Amino acid sequence: MNLFRSEEHARNWKSFVQGTDDGILSLADLRKLFSGPFFRRRMDKDYLSHMHEYAREMVQGMKEIGKTGPFWKKPK
Repeated sequence: MNLFRSEEHARNWKSFVQGTDDGILSLADLRKLFSGPFFRRRMDKDYLSHMHEYAREMVQGMKEIGKTGPFWKKPK
């Protein structure tokens, strides 16, 4: 994870790869995703038995912030 002060700063980074623009998230979006149960509940004793449920909530959070494009798809 690289933190930049702006999207423009990220795009000007010498290692930036064209076509990965969708991978840029705002701090507010990161906060939203990392505050969900997928990350918050990792130390719970029953985490693994609820992981599928938490993953669905994570996917829903990704949809809410508009991150559903090809960049975010699981590779085949």
